[in-house]
Amino acid sequence: MTKKVVKIVAVSLAGLIGAFVLVAGVYLAYVALQYYRIDDNLILSVENARETAVSADSELSVMTYNLGFASYSQEYSFFMDEGVMNDGEKTVGIYAKGMNKADVRKNVDGQISVVKSAGVDFYFLQEVDEKAHRSYKINMRAEISTAMDDYCSIYAENFHTAYLLYPFNDPMGTTNAGMLTLSKYCVDGAVRRSFPLTDKFIEKLTDLDRCFSVHYLPVDGSDKKLVMINLHMSAYDKGGTVRAKQLEMLNAVLKEEYEKGNYVVAGGDFNHCLIADYFDSDEEALSHFPSNQQTPEWMKNSVLHASELTDGFNIAADKDVATCRGADIPYEKGVNYTTTLDGFLYSDNVEVVSVNTVDTEYEFSDHNPVTMRFKLKV
Repeated sequence: MTKKVVKIVAVSLAGLIGAFVLVAGVYLAYVALQYYRIDDNLILSVENARETAVSADSELSVMTYNLGFASYSQEYSFFMDEGVMNDGEKTVGIYAKGMNKADVRKNVDGQISVVKSAGVDFYFLQEVDEKAHRSYKINMRAEISTAMDDYCSIYAENFHTAYLLYPFNDPMGTTNAGMLTLSKYCVDGAVRRSFPLTDKFIEKLTDLDRCFSVHYLPVDGSDKKLVMINLHMSAYDKGGTVRAKQLEMLNAVLKEEYEKGNYVVAGGDFNHCLIADYFDSDEEALSHFPSNQQTPEWMKNSVLHASELTDGFNIAADKDVATCRGADIPYEKGVNYTTTLDGFLYSDNVEVVSVNTVDTEYEFSDHNPVTMRFKLKV
């Protein structure tokens, strides 16, 4: 090869590398400029308002259900989930979006059926997409709200992205998603509170804008409020440092509302194992449900005890049926790692009648819904 040809090849390669670096830099700048945190203490709109106040002497009911952007069929695995089989084999999920639009459609319809059949007074729903490539632009928020038209609805956005090319095998695209709260009773105020997040820039771009929404309901014949809190805490937090900060903030809000004399129920996806107080050790709680997988690393520092809550609060969770499956592999009963991440916290002026996981066998989501029945102590 002559020197002239070598020079031409070198210049061409340099030009291609330079163009790639330029395009990559422009794209990263676009993603960075599109990123922002939603304001803390944001007032939320109450749509389809109800007029009936909560009756202090009635039994009430609530369901929490992480819908997993309607993508987690039993065959689904998620690219950010990693695991280790008992024989040491490492596993990792595949998809960032739903497998296809028909599968997402099936899951949305199935989730609405599960929600409607529960017939509870309040719903805490997480990972509800409004306009997202990952759920093929199916508006989960609108469809659920329409199907539950005898409830008021409050939506708290907690995931908004520029067009993400990551992962390269199944780009996530743009996402607009949040948490949807439904109430059969009057909600006379709601506010979105922003949880602390990681300081790592790339993780902030791909993780949710974590938050919790606080809803205030008048209680008939009382100057107290029933405060219902829908939350979704951080996952993939090795060491549990971010969740510790989030718990500190949540405890401060719980304490403030309780000291006002209000009744408080907080529920959702805690991304903490909620059943540890049933067992002699955290290890026993984390391995309670049989599987062919080891306890994931991120779960080992993600156990919540009632002693970690502010005074006057306790945990309501079902230890008999798990609420979440590992999504590093498709679901197979007794094979995937499972645990209880979903449940409720409640103040001691609330009496819990029952708490039960609805065993859907993870047909429409990687989470099972949990229902709680409770009374207000007067």
